[in-house]
Amino acid sequence: MKFFRALTMAAIGPVVMTGCGSHGVIPAGPDAYVAPPVRTVAVPVPPPAPKPKEAPAALTAIIQSAVRNFDGKAGVAVESVDDGWIVSANGETLMPQQSVSKTWVAMTVLAQRDEGRLSLDDPLTITTADLTLFHQPIAALVQKNGGRYTSTVGEIMKRALTMSDNTCNDKLLWLVGGPPAVRAFIESRKLGAIRFGPGERLLQSGTAGLTWQQRYSLGRNFYQARAALPNEVRAKAFNAYIADPPDGAAPVAIADALARLKRGELLSAGSTSWLITTMQSSHTGRNRLRGEVPGDWLFGHKTGTGQDFGGRTAGYNDVGILTAPDGRSYTVAVMIGDTARTIPQRWELMHTVVKAIVNSDRNSR
Repeated sequence: MKFFRALTMAAIGPVVMTGCGSHGVIPAGPDAYVAPPVRTVAVPVPPPAPKPKEAPAALTAIIQSAVRNFDGKAGVAVESVDDGWIVSANGETLMPQQSVSKTWVAMTVLAQRDEGRLSLDDPLTITTADLTLFHQPIAALVQKNGGRYTSTVGEIMKRALTMSDNTCNDKLLWLVGGPPAVRAFIESRKLGAIRFGPGERLLQSGTAGLTWQQRYSLGRNFYQARAALPNEVRAKAFNAYIADPPDGAAPVAIADALARLKRGELLSAGSTSWLITTMQSSHTGRNRLRGEVPGDWLFGHKTGTGQDFGGRTAGYNDVGILTAPDGRSYTVAVMIGDTARTIPQRWELMHTVVKAIVNSDRNSR
């Protein structure tokens, strides 16, 4: 044991002693470790990230002034798809979407198509039991064909988007799994402050102060039942809807979601193209945003209109994608949550926003 300790101390002794500068330098043996020379390595410094482009000041001023001077609850958001800037006025407030929410149903359908769970060519049958209320042109086809009309998923979705057919949209909603499926899509894509309501029947009957009955889907039954309600019942339900809309969405969230759609971040290339092209062929709201779009620009959009009560309207909207002749694109959401202004005055707000976007684009060249 003593011999082993001696060898150990002999082996480590020079190493220990070389660390003691006060004892001088002891020559290293032939097997001693020699530290490599220290070399300085130049580490490349990445260039600073480019500053995001600022939103055009003139566009910002016009939009904020237009919303500030509008008599009613309104919000506007505009996003540059190419440069990423956003202009908004009251853009974080949740506004009633009404039929704007058909956009999220369509996206959910197309997402399931991308996953191979359904095809746009799949047959889809609508019966009298599927009818909803308000605008549902397909009801005439259902009745004409003995209470049953069969088409395809793609054709029904075109009707929901371009005609804003409530029954077509509701049929697609339940095809994909109901409101929870659409909410899951919104959450999975991180679309932000966008709610999805309980479906057309419950949303509209609740806003009116009624409890849904399927007979309301036929003829004038819904209107008659609503008219029979005391004013205080209708007022309470109407005001509650405006104050906290179950289908509420922030204009900035909608504008950003449409920008991400345009960039191809939400759906496959094929589904993205199908949706944008279909929105460009919409027949609704010709005098809303579309009323000021230049003839050489492309515009795909979705409108939304709520119920009237006491001279007020709960939800008068238009959202979409504006594309200049050179391909530069802007998304826009103009949402009027509560107003007594006339329809032409609502159009004026929407036209002011489109005109400002077009002029800003031209001035930036």
